[in-house]
Amino acid sequence: MSASTIRFVLNGEIVETDVIDPTRTVLQFLREDFALKGTKEGCAEGDCGACTIVVVEIDRSGNDIDLKTVNACIQFLPTIDGKELITVEGLPGENGDLHPVQQAMVDNHGSQCGFCTPGFIMSLFALYRANSEPSRQEIDDALAGNLCRCTGYQPIIAAARSMSSMADEWNPREHLDALKSVARQDSFEVEHNGRRFYAPSDIATLAALFVKHPDATLLAGGTDVGLWVTKQHRELETIIYTARVAEMLSVEETDTHLEIGGAVSLTHAIPAIVGQYPGLSELFRRFASPPIRNAGTLGGNIANGSPIGDSMPALMVLDASLVLRQGDSERELPLGDFYHDYQVDDLQSGEFVTRIRIPLAQDGVLVGSQKWSKRFDQDISAVCTAYRLELDGDRVSDFRMACGGMAATIRRATNCEKTITGSVWTEATIDKACAALAEDFAPISDMRASADIRLVAVQNLLRRFWLETTGEVSETVYTYGR
Repeated sequence: MSASTIRFVLNGEIVETDVIDPTRTVLQFLREDFALKGTKEGCAEGDCGACTIVVVEIDRSGNDIDLKTVNACIQFLPTIDGKELITVEGLPGENGDLHPVQQAMVDNHGSQCGFCTPGFIMSLFALYRANSEPSRQEIDDALAGNLCRCTGYQPIIAAARSMSSMADEWNPREHLDALKSVARQDSFEVEHNGRRFYAPSDIATLAALFVKHPDATLLAGGTDVGLWVTKQHRELETIIYTARVAEMLSVEETDTHLEIGGAVSLTHAIPAIVGQYPGLSELFRRFASPPIRNAGTLGGNIANGSPIGDSMPALMVLDASLVLRQGDSERELPLGDFYHDYQVDDLQSGEFVTRIRIPLAQDGVLVGSQKWSKRFDQDISAVCTAYRLELDGDRVSDFRMACGGMAATIRRATNCEKTITGSVWTEATIDKACAALAEDFAPISDMRASADIRLVAVQNLLRRFWLETTGEVSETVYTYGR
């Protein structure tokens, strides 16, 4: 196999292909090389779900498979080396009968214009494989990354509820054997006309490559970098892919911390975090969509440095820290010290986030987070807030609050914190704290919200957190009206 050749399984068949352009998307490959036109291009930014496919990999144990949805429009072709792709054309049985998911969509009239239908079917297929009797919330969550303008969603939800009554011909062992036949254990690279794609398999190789190529683009899930190519039309000369680095793919719990590797997907990182801090469950349910969470990483969300990143406010109030590596050296830095200005962080040349350290939960500490956006599911925050509260009786012994969308970086609300800490946890204290928030932030106006509305929203979200902690509000944003 040449250095520019990758192997993978596509709808049950092994495919071997040369990679000419390392940033060519999986969507382009499927449509142009294999004429698999069921996978559509709608937005080319991972938002509409028309390009949804299923990726199957060998799991960390090596004895089972991991099946997930991804957006083919922002996944680069070399990243699927050693994996299996399933498109809507690969679902019918050997005799050509529709898959139960497809049949359920037909029976329940779940398709009108049809453009979005293959993407919905692939998301439902992933749900079908994972959960034989999904609840309405689980159905809604599974479809959060798929948009439809025709049906009003009810027929699609009806299809999701009825699909499990029919069985398919799935054999996990066949998929595991096929994946083992194309698996690659060592590092590999692709190079063509001076453009390079490196896929190291261990952290020492990754560190050495990044020191040698400090201007390279680090690629994890592609949920942000993919848009540099599809929307900004940037040509990336050198890419270093982190998602095969074994040391960055673990989630471990020590006596004091939860340690999450920098290349761990959000799908695998979130349950570990929510397991420690259940108050963050609603925030993470609304964090992007399943295909984005399946590809995107917690380390990438942090290193990206967006002032509206949803994970950072919560991690900041929890006193999370980052382990940064440059060559053979490592250092640990509090997340609160990582950001200096808009898109400016503390990373040195050739340095990267190797893991995130989150202190374990403590008894008597309340942690919560609120997100406000124009759209409920899969939308970028206008503002995002997080809180950590310790009470001694009715008096606050410690209070922390961090906000996204209110400044050039994610920041702590220091004046608000000082106002609340040491005070009695009452509405009068919250009134004073809301006034202090106006001293903490001078937000800007943009397409998502005006400065005035942002400030009012953050103040109201703080009030809601107080109401939730005092038992005045029992419904969450998710359950309200359902």
